[in-house]
Amino acid sequence: MRFFFAPFLIFISFSSFAQEETAYKYPALIAEKVNAEIKLDGILDEEVWQSNEWAKDFTQFFPSDTSLAKAQTKVRIVYNDKFIYIAAVMYNLGPRDKYVSTSLRRDFRGEQNDGVSFVFDTFNDNTNAYQFGINPYGVQRESLIANGGMQQSDLNLAWDNKWYSAAKIYEDHWIVEAAIPFSTLRFNDGSNNWNVNFYRIDSKYNERSTWTPIPRNFSVIALAFSRKLIFTEPLKKDGANVSIIPYAAMATDKNFLTGTSNPVRPTFGGDAKIGVGPALNMDLTFNPDFSQVEVDEQVTNLDRFEIFFPERRQFFLENADLFADFGTQNVRPFFSRRIGVDRDENTGQNVQNQILFGGRLSGKLNENWRLGLMNMQTANDPERGISGKNFSVAAVQKKVFSRSNIGLIMINRETVNQNNELPFFDPNDFNRLAGIDYNLASKDNRWTGKFFYHKTFDAQKQPNSSAMHGQLNYNDINISASLAISDIGDNFNPKVGFTPRNDYKRIASRFVYQFFPVSNLINRHGPGFETEVLWNQSLGTTDELHTFLYEFQFQSLSRLAFTVNNRYTYLFRSFDPTRTGGIPLESGTDYRNSFFGFRYIGNPRKPFFLILRGDFGEYFTGDIKTLQGTMNWRMGYLANISMNFSYNDIRLPEPQNSADLFLIGPRIDLTFSKDLFWTTFFQYNNQIDNININTRLQWRYAPVSDFFIVYTDNYFPSTFAPKQRALIMKLNYWFNI
Repeated sequence: MRFFFAPFLIFISFSSFAQEETAYKYPALIAEKVNAEIKLDGILDEEVWQSNEWAKDFTQFFPSDTSLAKAQTKVRIVYNDKFIYIAAVMYNLGPRDKYVSTSLRRDFRGEQNDGVSFVFDTFNDNTNAYQFGINPYGVQRESLIANGGMQQSDLNLAWDNKWYSAAKIYEDHWIVEAAIPFSTLRFNDGSNNWNVNFYRIDSKYNERSTWTPIPRNFSVIALAFSRKLIFTEPLKKDGANVSIIPYAAMATDKNFLTGTSNPVRPTFGGDAKIGVGPALNMDLTFNPDFSQVEVDEQVTNLDRFEIFFPERRQFFLENADLFADFGTQNVRPFFSRRIGVDRDENTGQNVQNQILFGGRLSGKLNENWRLGLMNMQTANDPERGISGKNFSVAAVQKKVFSRSNIGLIMINRETVNQNNELPFFDPNDFNRLAGIDYNLASKDNRWTGKFFYHKTFDAQKQPNSSAMHGQLNYNDINISASLAISDIGDNFNPKVGFTPRNDYKRIASRFVYQFFPVSNLINRHGPGFETEVLWNQSLGTTDELHTFLYEFQFQSLSRLAFTVNNRYTYLFRSFDPTRTGGIPLESGTDYRNSFFGFRYIGNPRKPFFLILRGDFGEYFTGDIKTLQGTMNWRMGYLANISMNFSYNDIRLPEPQNSADLFLIGPRIDLTFSKDLFWTTFFQYNNQIDNININTRLQWRYAPVSDFFIVYTDNYFPSTFAPKQRALIMKLNYWFNI
């Protein structure tokens, strides 16, 4: 690690000069303060829209990035004391009456959807921003962008807030009018400019375009590329910003395996959102209920370690990057799904544990500092042998240079004293973590990286309880490369995090070269190589994976990749390769396997498209054939029908089990209107011998206010005998005070 960090420090000393602020290359957009009343109807007949102050001359982002967009767009912004108003005109090359919208449900996403989006970096940090989007049928979406928008996963569409808009389709263009309350946004009082960008996705011309040009090797939401929005008068934040979201729910459930059931029972609780100063938000929750959250998609687990499932609960998602983006993919110090889950001491299974209350303060202190504080308390459950836990997290982040930052995090999990005596928490049952992260992002977005040191603490005061990681990435129009080194101690144990394994050192690298041919078929293609090696002091090398790949991206947006792989695995504990209860392979044995693979993503603009993945070759002492993917069929914007499937044909010599593992998951998503949705999800998984049905009806009867009916059932596949069943009804309402 010393040899990796030394040149890194030299690089940082040079990058500090390279990242100094410079004047923006492109002209700004002036936002005029107005007093006129604006009616949101998609008809630009108000006088404020007759000005020449429009953002024009959008440039292509895809399929190329070297010319003006074929389908042009223009945007104008004005404001008053309460709202920022947006008008956008999306022109076509001729008459047109059909647009692609995969759904009428709020928070649409995907490259295939027609739409226009507005990105506001209100603190001018090129790192965090708000995004608001509208499609031609008036469907809204809003999101938070974190980490500079380096990749699409930095877009958090789970964030919800109140704003207003209208869209209207004309013969050769469509128009959007929107009003975003300043109370919805966080910004410094007295601000006179923000960083902004706008982008449009057009399905007919297969074009994505942006106001500020963005190189096509980056993400379309990359915040390194923006222009200034200048307000004619400084902004003032007036009045309180308080929202109360109470809920009432009724639920009943039955467990056929244990013969227990719960009669219909009402529950009450709610959340509150309170603006603290101009840029901080206080979120409070009492007896939160997440019964309306869609179930996880099941997977066939052929891995030796725990599988990561993303957080879906609304309370934990706003400003989630402040807490969740410390660490890296498999060394996460904080994983919010650990809160509200505990071990049933009677069965040894993980079960949901009630959250009593919690609070979170998060946001900006100023343009350079961000703060996140969280505390959550779970309940005692004596019948299942569960002691309540208290979870505390504190994170602070300081911007350095133009887009990089340094962050500190502290995590504490305490266990309630079961003897009901002081001290309130058991002094012998706690888990703590302290860590520091440096996130590198150069001004031009070519150089990115992450470097961190974390250490855990418990009552046993065990040695070797730290984790170190360094990663440096380079990305330009032709080359994408990265190098990462990790050192994870054998007693590193973040119980509120996600770290499937410890006691290893790891080095990994990736190199991809892309060609951009002049072609009507292929947009880009190129070879790549990925390699990963894990080892520790006592066992030597334990894991290797070496992959050669060749990737194609077509002008249609479809993608295809082929891989040749070689894997080495040392079993430091016994393992059943099928995870079906067969005789395991012995610990201390090792295996080297070669296999081939392909990945295909179809054209998402088509009503029917396919996603496929296949792997074929050696698998431990035998061989494997894997085929998995999703079939998608879109019936306009009224219905989306998909089928997730996975088949693993595993053949192993005796005494190990061979297996045919099936997972099938049809899903039907109906959007009757912009306010009424019905989703049904079936899952059959023979690896865990289960059929799951989850159906959810959602009525959005007022802005950001919903009524849910959710029914869940689980069966044995062979007999259709029921396992568990639940029915929930939930009503919530969003009050602005």
